[in-house]
Amino acid sequence: MIPADPTPTEDTSDAATATGLLLLVLDVAAALQAKGSTEKATKVAIGLGYRHIDGASAYENEDEIGRAIKEKLEDGTLTREDLFYTGKLKYTCHEPKLVRVCLEKSLKDLQLDYIDLFLIHSPVHTKPEPDLQATPEEKFLNIDLRETWKAMEACKEAGLTRSIGLSNFNRRQLELILNMPGLKYKPVINEVECHIYMNQAKLQDFCRSKCIALMGYSVLGSSRDPTW
Repeated sequence: MIPADPTPTEDTSDAATATGLLLLVLDVAAALQAKGSTEKATKVAIGLGYRHIDGASAYENEDEIGRAIKEKLEDGTLTREDLFYTGKLKYTCHEPKLVRVCLEKSLKDLQLDYIDLFLIHSPVHTKPEPDLQATPEEKFLNIDLRETWKAMEACKEAGLTRSIGLSNFNRRQLELILNMPGLKYKPVINEVECHIYMNQAKLQDFCRSKCIALMGYSVLGSSRDPTW
């Protein structure tokens, strides 16, 4: 995590939560884990002291994470309050009516009553199959992200997530949310790729000015590129 240092302002209703997130410097990422290996990896990570799990519906392994969390809760390794789980709205579920459906599916798989942070995984949205998976041809849809954000706010108000945020959003896309009429909750975090080859300095400055924490992924490189 590469945090911005939020400065409290009058309209930062969730700024305190954002500030609290800065303590979660180390997390275990659930992305790109081989199918069937995530449960073991999660158990090992929790045993080593990791308490922030950065997951997503699109990774299709939240059921494995859920089994690992359940075991560690039951054996007393940690309490629910010790754990911080970040989940993400799948890019096929940006239609407002699907936002809660996606989150409730994650909660069922994770065997949790709520998650700590729920992010829109990407500003890009594609047409879903009936099971909410992407269609083979990945047909892109034109959906107003402000309407998606309203549904995210409703999930927070329903107690299904404690905080809401964004991922892979650029400045213009962030401004679309921040300037929307009737905004109830500002995004507390924008999670983006961030490392020495892509330091995101301008985006970090903008997020800091809006009291949004910038969380980085692939900060030490990525297994997606064999040369890293």
